[in-house]
Amino acid sequence: MPMGHTATAQAGSGGLTATEHRLANGLRVVLSEDHLTPVAAVCLWYDVGSRHEVKGRTGLAHLFEHLMFQGSGQVKGNGHFELVQGAGGSLNGTTSFERTNYFETMPTHQLELALWLEADRMGSLLAALDEESMENQRDVVKNERRQRYDNVPYGTAFEKLTALAYPEGHPYHHTPIGSMTDLDAATLEDARTFFRTYYAPNNAVLSVVGDIDPEQTLAWIDKYFGSIPSHDGKQPPRDGSLPEIIGEQLREEVHEEVPARALMAAYRLPHDGTRECDAADLALTVLGGGESSRLHNRLVRRDRTAVAAGFGLLRLAGAPSLGWLDVKTSGGVEVPQIEAAVDEELARFAAEGPTPEEMERAQAQLEREWLDRLGTVAGRADELCRFAVLFGDPQLALTAVQRVLDVTAEEVQEVAKAQLRPDNRAVLVYEPVESAEPADTDETDADDTDAHEGAGK
Repeated sequence: MPMGHTATAQAGSGGLTATEHRLANGLRVVLSEDHLTPVAAVCLWYDVGSRHEVKGRTGLAHLFEHLMFQGSGQVKGNGHFELVQGAGGSLNGTTSFERTNYFETMPTHQLELALWLEADRMGSLLAALDEESMENQRDVVKNERRQRYDNVPYGTAFEKLTALAYPEGHPYHHTPIGSMTDLDAATLEDARTFFRTYYAPNNAVLSVVGDIDPEQTLAWIDKYFGSIPSHDGKQPPRDGSLPEIIGEQLREEVHEEVPARALMAAYRLPHDGTRECDAADLALTVLGGGESSRLHNRLVRRDRTAVAAGFGLLRLAGAPSLGWLDVKTSGGVEVPQIEAAVDEELARFAAEGPTPEEMERAQAQLEREWLDRLGTVAGRADELCRFAVLFGDPQLALTAVQRVLDVTAEEVQEVAKAQLRPDNRAVLVYEPVESAEPADTDETDADDTDAHEGAGK
């Protein structure tokens, strides 16, 4: 049986608890009881994302996320979806730079089914992986790229800014969606090797949260996952460290069929898991987090030069995080006017810092967001996995709210002064072009074979 320890509520955890266990094959298990409603969430994080890919094989992590829904040793075709949804549950999976996750929320009495399904595809996916499923999901992912990136306004902005912010050869230079060329180049043997390397129990964390009996849940986990062999062939991800400051303003102008001019920028910020990253999150919340933020008040309400202005944080553990600025202009306003106003507001914030009222509002906003995530069984399961995979300690998820509340206004000002600077950003400027005459067709890129949705960036 797996080894574990008893739950003890930590200071600042709001009474939430989690226990940690490890199977003999290396699978880490985190359990958190919550008997408020008769549901249970199962979340499985594999320590593999686009940062583990190599040049010429980008998009393989995301492609494999789709392949995981194409059947396994005991579950044929679309059976994973059919069984979970038929039992009254919901499910999905996503891919990011740093992980791939799979999750189900089930009525409590169907928890064993979800655990069996996840174990079956971890242990026997290769029995069902063939050329037909490979080609099917390759086409699905290519259609997803067309629908979400290539054929929508501003759709490639994330890809372009990431490529600017992280230099060529950096593990975060490309996004999880991958390129069309690399998707075409991926072979069945590439997929099989990828699975053997990364989809092993010793490269995963399984969390189960909700109305559970811990002893029975552990018995099921040991029964279904315990016999899956570990694998030791994984190489550590390439080093993602970079200087804190880019050192210059990197810039690209894009002429596309978009509704309005836009200014987008990515600022290099502290790594996730640090106090400085929490301070950066608060800074961006004051500056661009909602309709009470400084940039919204300045650009949208006062100057009326923009129809939308937001500033958010893309947290990353293995590379500098990105502060993501997105401003859509109003009418015929030129981007230089917007950019000058943004720089003026950032400089004023760096010089003065947040007011006490702004700090209180920003901390309350982030506290609410954290409590929203931890307050649902699915959100808590995901956060427990995240902190276990990226930082080695799932218990950190339960005290994240308190860490945000402990940050001072001086720390927020310091990170803004140090890093929200013109020489520390990649800038994307969108200029609209006249659209061509629409083609007389009702064709669409939609593919109704793609039952799997929500593959994250």
